[in-house]
Amino acid sequence: MHTNLRSFIEVLQQEGELVTIDAPVDPYLELAEIHRRVITEEGPALLFTNVKGSPFPVITNMFGTMRRVDLCFGPKPEAFVRQLVGAVDHLMPPRPSALWQERKLFYDLLKIGTKRVSANRAPISEVRSEQVQLTKLPALTSWSEDGGPFVTLPLVYTEDPHTKQHNLGMYRIQIYDDQHTGIHWQIHKGGGFHYYEAEQMNQPLPLTLMLGGPPALIITAIAPLPEKVPELVFTSLLMNDKVHLYQEEGYPHPLVAEAEFAFGGLVPPHERRLEGPFGDHYGYYSLAHDFPIFHVKKMWRRKDAIYPATVVGKPIQEDYHIGDYLQRLISPLFPMVMPGVKALKAYADTGVHALAGAIVRESYYREALATGFRILGEGQLTLTKFLMLTDVPCNLEKFDTLLESILARFQPARDLMIINDTSMDTLDYTGRQFNKGSKAIMIGIGQPIRQLSREYRGGQLPGVHDAQVYCGGCLVVSGPTYEEDPEFAQHLVDEAQEQLTGWPLVILTDDASIAQRSDLFLWSVFTRFDPAYDIYARSEIRRNKICYEGAIIIDARMKPFYPDTVETDPATKALVDERWNQYFK
Repeated sequence: MHTNLRSFIEVLQQEGELVTIDAPVDPYLELAEIHRRVITEEGPALLFTNVKGSPFPVITNMFGTMRRVDLCFGPKPEAFVRQLVGAVDHLMPPRPSALWQERKLFYDLLKIGTKRVSANRAPISEVRSEQVQLTKLPALTSWSEDGGPFVTLPLVYTEDPHTKQHNLGMYRIQIYDDQHTGIHWQIHKGGGFHYYEAEQMNQPLPLTLMLGGPPALIITAIAPLPEKVPELVFTSLLMNDKVHLYQEEGYPHPLVAEAEFAFGGLVPPHERRLEGPFGDHYGYYSLAHDFPIFHVKKMWRRKDAIYPATVVGKPIQEDYHIGDYLQRLISPLFPMVMPGVKALKAYADTGVHALAGAIVRESYYREALATGFRILGEGQLTLTKFLMLTDVPCNLEKFDTLLESILARFQPARDLMIINDTSMDTLDYTGRQFNKGSKAIMIGIGQPIRQLSREYRGGQLPGVHDAQVYCGGCLVVSGPTYEEDPEFAQHLVDEAQEQLTGWPLVILTDDASIAQRSDLFLWSVFTRFDPAYDIYARSEIRRNKICYEGAIIIDARMKPFYPDTVETDPATKALVDERWNQYFK
């Protein structure tokens, strides 16, 4: 397994999965647009050797296809997790014979952990300096409205001020100047918890920013691990080897010995600076807000350091494949930590946190709802905005199959719950207020109660320009824009119930043709959606419960107060068009 970035790059070269670009390329907009075009075509990883303004080469798109993800990690981590889950039942209660049968598992567990190494075995210590020049990094500006250059694959290491338990997370880093960056600590994330504790003590928080090293670090930094699971141990599991750490005398944190770069410093309490905007993985810009500031004091790097980077934006991007791998890897753990869950998937086409679906157990009345609350209380699943539950075995990879299973059984008065005034993913701006929004749970369990319509025959819908079927029971309609008629969804509730008979779910959008592509449907509907504001239906209150009836209408039109969709600016598009044959000779 790969213990550093270089061994993975060598494998990519051997497998024909890497293209080197020697032509001069600007990290301001140009490099990112090349990356996006290549990933759209499911093309190779890219090594840029001549990046303007920096002496360091840039590697991108390492995980841009599932084949490259599998080349990096192989089948062993997934097999190990399945074996570990299977052994839990087998070993409870522990018996000598069972322990002997699982001896290979215990042998593999001995390989997991960290190991301290000396400076001569730590390439990260080859170059050291207290004269830090962050602006010499080939940090990318990916979109024309971005607030500046960003480190897009940062490995941010912090420790709890009280317990010293570590966190390794991927938190956005905007470079302000040679010695200062923003640190975009989102709510619900471990590094943010550490900073909160330090700030309550009125103390600065030591922070180490690393780049590169074992590719497993990138996966680990993104992984939605429980707070008490050490990220470096999880990295070791993925590597099937110990993570080598180098401890410099007088510095509070260990450094990953095989990293390409490391930057050390402090994040003072109560100090903020405007950070952003940034074209994010939802496909929109996250706006500028005040965030803490990282004061960089030291730098370590390899003498021939390579700068790893990625580009985020409207799915599908590189992070889509990383997210899919993570779900594949940790999905066997869900039934163990949440016993009512048989299978669970968060949909990367929506930006991951916007939508999740689960197959759950219903062994007593409303157990599915109890399990839904359990899911929404588990780690980063607390960020889930819309949760769909069924007890019917189905393929969660095909969202239309899940949706049909639910809609055939969905009873609006019983099976739709909207939870107002909750926290929202920091990067999701549909909630009208920063970090605030709502959630919803939609359930379809038991025996079917309706035949799902698969062709619209209800006649002309008042004000609707186009109507197309996404799947059985789900109709997608387009009409006036939100600016033209903000209350058009309510108009459909009031005036079109007869025509919508047989359609338990109706999506109001700007372009009904999204019904023809599942990825467009998921992105357009669920990233443009705040349940408390955008669900419309007939309703009444019965003993303090809102009970819905008739068609449920989701207003998924683009709202004028949403941030802009990320788009390549015309000048960059023209530049890359003109130079394309220079990049790929």
